[in-house]
Amino acid sequence: MHAESPLPKTAPPLILASAKAAFRITLPILIGFGFCGFSYGLYMRSLGFEPVFPILMALTIFAGSLEFIMASMLTGPFAPLTAFVIGLIVNARHLFYGIAMLDRYRDTGAFKPYLIYGLIDETFSILGIGHVPENVDRRWYYFFVSLFNECYWVCSTAAGAFFSDGLPFDTRGVEFVLPALFLAIFMNSWQQERQHISSLGGLIITFGCLLAFGTHYFLLASMALIVLFLLLLRRKLQPAPMREEAEPQTEQRAEQ
Repeated sequence: MHAESPLPKTAPPLILASAKAAFRITLPILIGFGFCGFSYGLYMRSLGFEPVFPILMALTIFAGSLEFIMASMLTGPFAPLTAFVIGLIVNARHLFYGIAMLDRYRDTGAFKPYLIYGLIDETFSILGIGHVPENVDRRWYYFFVSLFNECYWVCSTAAGAFFSDGLPFDTRGVEFVLPALFLAIFMNSWQQERQHISSLGGLIITFGCLLAFGTHYFLLASMALIVLFLLLLRRKLQPAPMREEAEPQTEQRAEQ
């Protein structure tokens, strides 16, 4: 076995071509992150935090929805277990992203730790599903896609945090951006669903837990029950093409 090279020895023009290709493919993400990150910076400032806090959270957590949730939890009672469980559930999908990217990241050398850290939804949608453009270095392309996406988020967050005081309008009430964000995500998911069992189940469970446990304790219980609900109905909720592909494989194992 040979050790992985610290950095790929690549000609500067190829590195530049990789950076240009990564910038072009991530431009739509710049627009989306620009708005959401700026809103996050405003939101943190509206809660009374100094600009350094949202910037540090953007750098270290680097998970938009979780950062919004953690911001509101920082102003509430100290509940580390709840914060841990919520963070685990909200970002559990990253476990599957990591498994899906094992082969693509296998020989990325010194880039691998950063690529793992920077594997967010938007990066996975580009690197995990899309194809690497021609005439670029694959490892440098992966690196620049991850780097640009992080820069978009951190810089837009910093802009919102630093310029919130100079805005010509009152930013009180900007905390509504959090429920608005999740409402938009929910409505987008609803429109893409062929059946609404999971969405309706989540709503019913959440309201039931709210009535049963009250506003302070319903979140953890509802998330745990929603995960259990989805696990129990995973075969019914699985898209038909995936079921058709899985059934022959099950039959082949049974015959063997």
